[in-house]
Amino acid sequence: MTYLLCLILLAVGLYGVLAKRSIIKIIIGLAIMEYAANMLFVLFGYRINGRSPILAPDQQVLNIVDPVPQALVLTAIVIGLATTALMVALAVRIYEKYGTFDITKIRRLRG
Repeated sequence: MTYLLCLILLAVGLYGVLAKRSIIKIIIGLAIMEYAANMLFVLFGYRINGRSPILAPDQQVLNIVDPVPQALVLTAIVIGLATTALMVALAVRIYEKYGTFDITKIRRLRG
């Protein structure tokens, strides 16, 4: 069921990237796709009735949640935040130069 939610979020984000003409909506679509990928990675490490990976010396290793996908997702969140901030900064500069967020109205990008 949760894998289906990841697929739905990915489809919504992909629709936002491919079908929308506003740069801001495209950035939001990319962020939604990123959240779907992060949720999928966390689901890969999930175990039903799993315990935290912190063990005492007298405990047995039976059903432990994998911490590696969680660490990767934490890193991906930081990188995603930085790339989203960069995209928003570029969108603001494009708006200052052309006066619109509509990608079809921007004729030429010159430096």
